Amino acid sequence: MQTIQANNYPIYFNEKGYEALNSFLNESKYSNLFIIVDNNTNEFCLSRFLPFLETNLTIEIVEFEAGEPNKNIETCVQIWNVLTELGADRKSLVINVGGGVVTDLGGFVASTFKRGMDFIHIPTTLLSMVDASVGGKTGVDLGNLKNQIGVINVPKMVLIDTQYLETLSKNEMRSGLAEMLKHGLIYDAAYWEKFLDLKAIDFADFDELIYRSVEIKNEIVTQDPTEKNIRKALNFGHTLGHAIESYFLENKNKTSLLHGEAIAIGMILESYISLEKGLINLEEYNQIKTTIKAIYDDVLFEDNDIAPILELLIHDKKNEYGNIQFALIDGIGKIKINQSVENELILKAFEDYKS
Repeated sequence: MQTIQANNYPIYFNEKGYEALNSFLNESKYSNLFIIVDNNTNEFCLSRFLPFLETNLTIEIVEFEAGEPNKNIETCVQIWNVLTELGADRKSLVINVGGGVVTDLGGFVASTFKRGMDFIHIPTTLLSMVDASVGGKTGVDLGNLKNQIGVINVPKMVLIDTQYLETLSKNEMRSGLAEMLKHGLIYDAAYWEKFLDLKAIDFADFDELIYRSVEIKNEIVTQDPTEKNIRKALNFGHTLGHAIESYFLENKNKTSLLHGEAIAIGMILESYISLEKGLINLEEYNQIKTTIKAIYDDVLFEDNDIAPILELLIHDKKNEYGNIQFALIDGIGKIKINQSVENELILKAFEDYKS
C-alpha cells in the first residue's frame, strides 16, 4: 500500500510506518519521548509496539483510564501534571498509541501543553484507523456533550498497522465498520457496494478496504481542513448519532453504545430524512437500512427517550445561528450539506427506525 499524503503529514501503512518512524526519530532533535496510552492499549498493544522502536530517547509511558467517560478536561489536567513532573518541554514528542479516545485526547494534550508539542498517532482500533486519527481533529467531551472542546492540529505522521486489530472484540470491529460504510455512502457508491454482502468479503483483503476508507476521508479533509464546506459531508449519521451516543452515555437506565453503534443508527435515521426530502429513492433507502440492520443489533427507543435526544441536538457543534444543520445523502455516493431538518421529520425517522 502506498503512503497517503495528508495535509502536511504522511499516513504510513504496516511495516513501512515503523521504518519511517525510526528514521524520523533519528533525524529529529527531540529532548525525550512520551507515549500516551489507555489501560487497554497498555495491556494489549504496547508490547507489540515497543520492540519496533529504535531510538536513544528517554521513553516515558503515560497511562489513563480507558473509555469515553474519561475523555474529558480532568484527564487532560492529570496528564499535563504528569508531563510537567517528568520534565516534558516543547521539544518533547508525544506518540499516542490507542483508539479514538487516545488519539483525540492525546492530540489535544500535546497541542495545548506549553502551547504545543509535536505528536504522532498510532491508531489501534478500526474506528481510529479509518476516522479518528486522520484529519487533525483533537479534543475532549464537555460532560456528556461529544467533542465540544478541541483544536484542529495535525500530527507529524500517522502509522496504521492492521496487526493491532487482532486485539479487538467483534463489537469494536463493528464500531469501526460504521465509518467505512459512511465513507461509501457519502463519497463512493462502488465502495459502499463492497459491504452489501459481508459474507462475501475476503478479510484477507481487509487492508485494502481500510486503505480506501482512509483515502476517502483524506481526500475530503484535504479539500477543506477547517470544515467550512465539503468536510461537513463526514458528519453524515453523526448529527443524530452523536446525540444518541451522548444520551445513552449519561442515562443510567441505558447501556452505553459504542461510537459506531450510535452512528449506524444515525445513518439509518438520516437516510430516512434524505428519502423524505426526495434526495434518495425508496430502493436506495431500503438497501441502506437492510444492510446496516444486518450488521448492528436493533436498539430500543422508548417514547420518552426522543425528546432528550432532540434537546442534545441543540448543543451540536454543527449548528449555525441556532439551526441544526445536517449532511444528507443525495443518492448513494453523493452528499448535500447544510440541510435544515424540522423536528417532525426527525420524529418520523425514529418511528420508521422502530418499525
